[in-house]
Amino acid sequence: MPGPTVLGWRERLALPQLGIAQLKAKLDTGARSSALHVETLDSFLRDGAVWLRFTVRAGRHASDAVRCEARALDRRVVTDTGGRRTERWFIRSEILLAGRRFEADINLTDRQHMLFPMLLGRSALHGRFAVDPARAYTQPRLPLVATDHP
Repeated sequence: MPGPTVLGWRERLALPQLGIAQLKAKLDTGARSSALHVETLDSFLRDGAVWLRFTVRAGRHASDAVRCEARALDRRVVTDTGGRRTERWFIRSEILLAGRRFEADINLTDRQHMLFPMLLGRSALHGRFAVDPARAYTQPRLPLVATDHP
């Protein structure tokens, strides 16, 4: 039986349900949960459920901003690398990485001072991928039409 796919410490992935065709992500086995940088975040009710409306900048330019909506999964307390605890909204979204599609819980937060707009944590990596910290961008660029977003 083959082992998990080996990826580098940084890779490109897609979030097709959110309309994000390509996003740079840091793969972090030290972080339990995955995090996505959002520039705006509002909650609203739709059919009795809490939904979130947020903006993700998928690249460096203002034109790379993607407006997204997703059903809220829940709010959880997350402890960051500095030991600070904050309550964050979580969504569940499909991720496309290394030719595999899978769902993961992702918290929405301000990562503007981080190098990567997304952090893929060990809960999403477990059983699927191994991370070689000596490698980076092991996968080819994703096609810019790899979204299921309307």
